[in-house]
Amino acid sequence: ECYFPNGTEKVSYVERQIYNRQLELMFDSDVGEYVGFTPYGERRARVWNSKPEWIEFRRREVDRICRHNYRS
Repeated sequence: ECYFPNGTEKVSYVERQIYNRQLELMFDSDVGEYVGFTPYGERRARVWNSKPEWIEFRRREVDRICRHNYRS
């Protein structure tokens, strides 16, 4: 999901992973890392946050997906 509160100045990319109608894991480009909300989600967040190349890829999603698809 992309959020454009101030046009293209402030753009946020949010990825949510939901299982059984429960939020397990979330990546927010403003935070810059994964956050787990269940025990399983916390374990996955720790693993993914320990991979710098994966986190950097997710942080670049703001430019690759959100700003690229923004229609002014």
